[in-house]
Amino acid sequence: MRIRLIAVGKRMPKWVTTAYDDYARRLPRECRLELVEIPLAKRHDGGDTARAIAAEDERMVKAIGRDDEVIALTVDGRAWSTEGLAEDLKSWMNDGRDRAILVGGPDGLGPQALAAAQQRRSLSALTLPHPLVRVIVAEQLFRAHSILIGHPYHRA
Repeated sequence: MRIRLIAVGKRMPKWVTTAYDDYARRLPRECRLELVEIPLAKRHDGGDTARAIAAEDERMVKAIGRDDEVIALTVDGRAWSTEGLAEDLKSWMNDGRDRAILVGGPDGLGPQALAAAQQRRSLSALTLPHPLVRVIVAEQLFRAHSILIGHPYHRA
């Protein structure tokens, strides 16, 4: 099973890339994590935000695999606990179907991406910077896997 983290934005700060890569590498092959970066559409001063969202939306939908189960990360999504993610990960690994987790740009996800999602989830009631979301998702997937295998990384 593969988990694709489809995220708007490229050229992240080095600390983001380093942290994301570290956690993604720790995951085993049976639940490997891949990052798919969608270019951030240009936003001009006083420009058309709707046009930028539409461009990102189109690219994001094209990046979703044909048979992927799609999970949109949204502020109004259902809260995800670490233990809940571990249960979801266990289920995902058992069914073997690929997943796509969508992370929007500064203006959120577009309507096509939201429509493609079978689930809407929230990492926090806080507004998180989009680069940090990549790191949090990778770390939480690693933590969820450590729970499943009884690894001492998770000590709740």
